Amino acid sequence: MTLTPQIGPAAPRGLCTDCGVSRMQNDKACGRACQFIAPDYPGLERQVHGRSRQDGDEHFFGPFQAMCRAEMASPKAGAQWTGITTSLAAALLERDQVQAVLTMVPDPADVWRPKPALITDPQDMAEARGIRMGYAPLLALLETAQDLGFKRLAVIGIPCQIYALRCLEEELGLDRLYVIGTPCSDNTTTENFHHFLSLLDEDPASITYLEFRADFKVELRYADGRQRLIPFLSLPISDLPADFFPLTCRTCVDYTNSLADITVGYMGGQGAQWLLVRNARGAEMLDSLGDQIRLSTPGSAGKRASAVKGFVSNTERAAGGLPLRRMPNWLRPIVSWLQPRIGPRGLEFARARVEMKAAETILHLRREAPAKMKNMVPEHVWDIAAPYGLQPGPEETPASSGKKYPGGD
Repeated sequence: MTLTPQIGPAAPRGLCTDCGVSRMQNDKACGRACQFIAPDYPGLERQVHGRSRQDGDEHFFGPFQAMCRAEMASPKAGAQWTGITTSLAAALLERDQVQAVLTMVPDPADVWRPKPALITDPQDMAEARGIRMGYAPLLALLETAQDLGFKRLAVIGIPCQIYALRCLEEELGLDRLYVIGTPCSDNTTTENFHHFLSLLDEDPASITYLEFRADFKVELRYADGRQRLIPFLSLPISDLPADFFPLTCRTCVDYTNSLADITVGYMGGQGAQWLLVRNARGAEMLDSLGDQIRLSTPGSAGKRASAVKGFVSNTERAAGGLPLRRMPNWLRPIVSWLQPRIGPRGLEFARARVEMKAAETILHLRREAPAKMKNMVPEHVWDIAAPYGLQPGPEETPASSGKKYPGGD
């Protein structure tokens, strides 16, 4: 059974991705649950994983016990990749470890629009396969789950949803909670996404699948079975309106969903998916798939520094209201050919994306909401951005930090 009850309207908020908390009866919970106010990642990492992030790759990706490339031995029809995320959730239902899975399904009126749902039958997890684009008030259905008496729950969500969930977890009265996280970098409204599709193809309604891949290409699939690959450098990004990506998504501090029990994404996968098993509950979920899933060691190649420096330079211009430098058309095919061969790949690509997001957060927030920087940018984000010359100023040093920064307090 798939439950998609009507939910109330969102309460007006400033920096908000509509995770659903403002639509709950106690919408004041936003004040203590929102990652865009004063996030406490070290505290929540200790609460969820028993410790905060350490040096090495945890510096970039958050706490984890194991990291691997992965793919389902038999890919699931309609899945964005091979169906790992929905298979993990279906296994929880099959084993009666949870009574329901809180996730997203397509809106009946628009397959790209996400609609929150509670799924109780493992077979119905097929409805949740594929990508959705747009704000998704997932957590509004936590109250529905409580009203139905569900005490064992799984949640599939993106970082801003999972941060809020972890802040409210102890108040939910659950006996068991499993959290499957997917990375998220940039979101937009469903309407904006349709505009983006219209720039990619003269018949956007025929596009059934879109994926940003780790080989520097976007993959499109069509209703007639066609496939098309577009190099990142050929995307019409400069033709999008300035507010296409909201400030919230340009200032996200948790690309890798560090508070999930297990993170399933693409960045370090090199053609497969990338799994981070973060704690014992994550390991339990992965073990439940047995030989249904194939695991291997992640690779890492190339150097990220020049790619990140170029991104930082362009972002500085964009955050300053200056036009982005357009690459000459004759050069685009050459660079597009070189990127997947000499650019960062595998884990080096994942590290590059995390560094880019850290720099983007600082530069856009510094320009558009400077008063929020002291509380909204965690210490580890400053540390990640430091190699690129980004240091907190006197009014930007994290309020909870005892660390001394050059130019800081």
